[in-house]
Amino acid sequence: MKIINKKHTSFLIIGLLFILFGCCKNSNTTNEQTIESIVNESLEFSLQQSLKMAVSLKDKNSLLPKTTDRFGNLETCNSSWWVSGFFPGTLWYLYENSNSEEVKNWAIDYTLRVKDQQFTTDNHDVGFMIFCSFGNAYRLTKDQAYLEVILNASNSLSTRFNTTTKTIKSWDSGGPNNNWQYPVIIDNMMNLELLMWSADEFINPDFKNIAITHSNTTLQNHFRKDNSSYHVVSYDTITGKAVIKNSAQGFNNESSWARGQAWGLYGYTLMYRFTKNIEYLKQAENIASFILNHPNFPEDKIPFWDFNAPNIPDTYKDASAGAIMCSALIELSEYTNSVNSAKYLKTAETQIRTLSSSKYRNALGNNANFILKHGVGHLPANTEVDVPLSYADYYFVEALMRYKKLKDF
Repeated sequence: MKIINKKHTSFLIIGLLFILFGCCKNSNTTNEQTIESIVNESLEFSLQQSLKMAVSLKDKNSLLPKTTDRFGNLETCNSSWWVSGFFPGTLWYLYENSNSEEVKNWAIDYTLRVKDQQFTTDNHDVGFMIFCSFGNAYRLTKDQAYLEVILNASNSLSTRFNTTTKTIKSWDSGGPNNNWQYPVIIDNMMNLELLMWSADEFINPDFKNIAITHSNTTLQNHFRKDNSSYHVVSYDTITGKAVIKNSAQGFNNESSWARGQAWGLYGYTLMYRFTKNIEYLKQAENIASFILNHPNFPEDKIPFWDFNAPNIPDTYKDASAGAIMCSALIELSEYTNSVNSAKYLKTAETQIRTLSSSKYRNALGNNANFILKHGVGHLPANTEVDVPLSYADYYFVEALMRYKKLKDF
């Protein structure tokens, strides 16, 4: 063994400390997964988990996954519940990524389970139900049989447009003391994608006019000066004026319900995609600024269920709002200036990392085979609190696919 001179000992110790520090520093970098590997791994996990979900309901021909109860048991819905189109849509995205015939067959199976909703005229959710399922089905297969369903759904949604209020009605009644005469929720912005796409596909300007008119009216009445959004605006059907501004699912009427902010961000981004109207782009950027710069927006970029919820940070986060925001920010990054684009993508990458971690993503086969956990559906009503949600899974997988396409890997 070589003897080390005493005078060199201190230098050796210092050198070892530098090496140790360097190794630790490098290990944090080299061992951290790249965003590309995280996206691919999460897509593969989502594929395996969703196949398990599909098989679990193979003999329940009219049912679709919705959420879980507080014990982790699967809760299902039939086609008439507003979330019915999300699971088939998730399967279509996973088929697009994998080209698996098994996944395609399941996607067809579950898509057909919501076919009867093409004639739904008693709520605005036909866009969610049909375009997430049949819209993705046609996009990927070009099977003409899907087109008739999409056209019928567009006609159904159009029946809810009122020329006096210049909006699409969300619900037929409701509100405190049942005083919502003509309620319109920010969620409606999401269903305009069905109309805008159909306007081009079927050369029907009425669909486009309805969607644009609704967007303009919402832009005028739903947003506060800080660009946060009310959840519900009720209109007077005689004057057409917005007379009541409330929240159904947020903390209170003046709070900023997180998923509502996500719907608005996504909705004006998609409306810019179709119209190239700079006002829609500005509004999407304004909503993004509200979200990203809010003092209660967490470092992991998954929002609390309401930006003004009491007891922050000791309250629930909403993975569904985070997934919707993530998907919207990825698309918005393609339309905005370079500074905003970099900011949006950095946030989206953080959201992907967070949602792909064990903190938010289920283990294979766990939690009734949903992909994500920690969603918040309707906390004021104490329903679907801190549970998986089918739409959280859908927008998470959509975000993964959008990022993968954007980065071309």
